Amino acid sequence: QVQLVESGGGLVQPGGSLRLSCAASGFAFSIPVMGWYRQGPGKQRELVAAIISGGITNYEDSVKGRFTISRDNAKNTVYLQMNSLKPEDTAVYYCHAQASLTYWGQGTQVTVSS
Repeated sequence: QVQLVESGGGLVQPGGSLRLSCAASGFAFSIPVMGWYRQGPGKQRELVAAIISGGITNYEDSVKGRFTISRDNAKNTVYLQMNSLKPEDTAVYYCHAQASLTYWGQGTQVTVSS
């Protein structure tokens, strides 16, 4: 059974940092594409960052230079290091895995507020 389990969300002050983790289980191979999406209040879900198994990354413009995505292929785990967080980063963050099918985690809340 495929599962994506996220951790690392929480409340942080503006300018702070958080690290999200997502462990994928139930796959017999390295997942080709993993990434993070987010959905803020009253907004559509949007891609934050993605990484393929070879290490190439893609970022949404507003997070470039602040967020870093990485992965451990052996563990099928993806990470999102978020620095210099802003209130507009507040959202539910969802782990995403793309193989022959698309898989989603349950979401983890990130709140940036003073």
